[in-house]
Amino acid sequence: MADLTTNIGALKLKNPVMTASGTFGYGIEFSDFVPLEEIGGIIVKGTTLHPRQGNDYPRMAETAGGMLNCVGLQNKGVDHFCEKIYPEVCGIDTNVIVNVSGSSPEDYAECAARIGALERIPAIELNISCPNVKDGGMAFGVTCEGAASVVRAVRKAYGKTLIVKLSPNVTDIVSIAKAVEAEGADAVSLINTLMGTAIDIEKRRRMLSIGTGGLSGPCVKPVALRMVWQVAHAVGIPVVGLGGISTAEDAIEFLMAGACAVEIGTANFLDPAVTVKVARGVDAWLDAHSCKSVREIIGVAE
Repeated sequence: MADLTTNIGALKLKNPVMTASGTFGYGIEFSDFVPLEEIGGIIVKGTTLHPRQGNDYPRMAETAGGMLNCVGLQNKGVDHFCEKIYPEVCGIDTNVIVNVSGSSPEDYAECAARIGALERIPAIELNISCPNVKDGGMAFGVTCEGAASVVRAVRKAYGKTLIVKLSPNVTDIVSIAKAVEAEGADAVSLINTLMGTAIDIEKRRRMLSIGTGGLSGPCVKPVALRMVWQVAHAVGIPVVGLGGISTAEDAIEFLMAGACAVEIGTANFLDPAVTVKVARGVDAWLDAHSCKSVREIIGVAE
């Protein structure tokens, strides 16, 4: 067996395959289907400072090669996570990472600080694709200034590994990656979902309750792979790749593009054990190609 261990800054993973936020619950829901300890990391669903009801139904729609969703970060808030969920997940023998969202830099920072007090949560992932309520609803992650403002506030309040999840709905993702790196991000993950819509031609209306939603699944993989390659060659911090990964071969492409680890999202809905299968598949590929470590293939693609 090859050495599958990899690092996201100071955070060590037993293998480079993690779950993407919003597609794997809190992990414990999947314990009957997959050995959780074989996953490199579990990134739990988005958590906000205050409870959120999410958007009205319908909020999911199937598309060719993927799906649209506008769930809207439904969750019971960070205090519920700390009091009710943390005691259930802190014993999982892998890295449990919390995805943090907010509507202002102050919200992000306070939520991160409360998560930071939990001993067995070694890292957070910042979702900067959220709307800035103080700036007309524009997502923080679509401007360098907005992205930097969130990371700056969180970095002051949070001392553990800080991963920033980048939005692909921008013209220059490299500049935004550099902006969050400059403010103290330990790593970036990309991509979040692409904005899209779908129309019911019989009802003559859009399928999702708020009209638009985030596109994910195999259809976004070429875009995600391109952005990961661009960012990995432009920043000095680790890059985590995600977007359309469902096989070991997909994961290896992202690793060769420069990602030190990957996240699997939509594919979890089709096969709850896909993360473990992909990790084992990466191991088999490395053995078949006489690679002693996964680190041998990270960033090798020219």
